[in-house]
Amino acid sequence: MRCSSLVRRSCAALMYLVAVASMAAARCDAPTKPAAGKDGKPDTSAPDAFGQVTSAPDADTSKPKAGPRVELEIAQSGKAWGRIIIEFDEKKAPVTTRNFLQYVDEGFYDGTIFHRVIPTFMIQGGGFTGPTEQKAKGLRKPIQNEARNGLKNVRGTIAMARTGEPHSATSQFFINVKDNPNLDYPSSDGWGYCVFGKVVEGMEVVDRIKDVETRPNPAKPREKSMPVNPPVIKKARRVGETAAKRPV
Repeated sequence: MRCSSLVRRSCAALMYLVAVASMAAARCDAPTKPAAGKDGKPDTSAPDAFGQVTSAPDADTSKPKAGPRVELEIAQSGKAWGRIIIEFDEKKAPVTTRNFLQYVDEGFYDGTIFHRVIPTFMIQGGGFTGPTEQKAKGLRKPIQNEARNGLKNVRGTIAMARTGEPHSATSQFFINVKDNPNLDYPSSDGWGYCVFGKVVEGMEVVDRIKDVETRPNPAKPREKSMPVNPPVIKKARRVGETAAKRPV
């Protein structure tokens, strides 16, 4: 009898130890639901099952800030064609962006034409009011060439036109209608052509301009690049947060 009693007590003690061990294992394996924060959402900084605080880093929801934008209102023979909206990279091309925006704010581009069009290359404007009438009033000094900024002459980008002298750009610009890597820094002259923005709306208008009828260009005898009926920039204005009133 005494032996049987001892066996029963030993069995009971062993079952108790097994139960305690099972409960401890369950507490370690079970996922811990994070405590709710003040906003009702799980508080990721709450202690876990081991009493340790493991705060998750805040998600980076910041987005790159858009650059200044300009709208070019395009027409031909008085008929509206739509608009081209260009966004500028003022971080990589600060001098060129500031130069272009100043021309816009002063109304320089209003009434100028796309005077040089090559459908397999680019469309150029910003300096003529007629096929052979260059606009001189309001023209400012040439600017520094920023072509070493890493931006590429790909389809839809805008770059500054210039003479053979690298730092001769003033008001004239061109929009690439295809990728033109030969214009990228350093190009054939050690500098290349400075890209400073891209078309973000209205590439269909750009393509319409590139498809206009052209004739031989007196200024460039080897080119058939002078539009017979040039598209006009009726109005150039800033749009969005950077919109500014023009000086009176």
